[in-house]
Amino acid sequence: MWQLADKQLESRLLIGTALYPSPEIMMQSIKASGSQVVTVSLRRQNPTESGGKDFWKMIQSLDLNILPNTAGCHSVKEAITTAQMARELFNTNWVKLEVIGDDYNLQPDPFALLEATQELISQGFEVFPYCTDDLVLCEKLVAAGCKILMPWGAPIGTGKGLVNPYALRTLRERMPNITLIVDAGIGAPSHAVEALQMGYDGVLLNTAVAQASDPVKMAQAFNSAMLAGRLAYESGVMPERDLAQPSTPTLGTPFWHQG
Repeated sequence: MWQLADKQLESRLLIGTALYPSPEIMMQSIKASGSQVVTVSLRRQNPTESGGKDFWKMIQSLDLNILPNTAGCHSVKEAITTAQMARELFNTNWVKLEVIGDDYNLQPDPFALLEATQELISQGFEVFPYCTDDLVLCEKLVAAGCKILMPWGAPIGTGKGLVNPYALRTLRERMPNITLIVDAGIGAPSHAVEALQMGYDGVLLNTAVAQASDPVKMAQAFNSAMLAGRLAYESGVMPERDLAQPSTPTLGTPFWHQG
């Protein structure tokens, strides 16, 4: 079990609800992933609209924790307004805050993100900011009141994995009491294992499952990867060495001879 904001969870995987071949495959994949938190975009999956109503009924039937996001927002005002609407519609103060600053790599705007975070926290939101792995930005987000940070592993949808493990490792070391979740760029179960082996609390992903040849099987693979990565972290991964070291040293080891 682990603590995410005010919830006790078993699974460390957070999963998105976009890009699946069909609603049925989406439902099967989410169940297979074992995730207890799903993200939904108000701008793309609005429950007040006709198509959104059917989608929302399916999500409700899963009985999971909903994490609304402000995907597609490019300004502070737009993100705040979207978060306020999401709180009313989804009946939660959780919000994955996205304020995109660049349309090429979908990198978050650090200045707008911080401003929107400060305002939403003052309004009682539990903000999950989608941010880069910049240490100074993350420190300012924590100073603003964030208990959870969601740094990217790589740009959204690239599947490149953890492109800057040094920066991510630094964040983990400098912020031992903050919940850290790698968000974006995860493309393979091995990437999720790597993140959890570093001590990250969880991983959020969407494309890696939704656009796999078999989304349900890939969801199962990520389910297993989360367990493997966490167990490896808790048991202590062996350090890398520059020189070979025999696994069965001869010095001080008795030799057995047959008489």
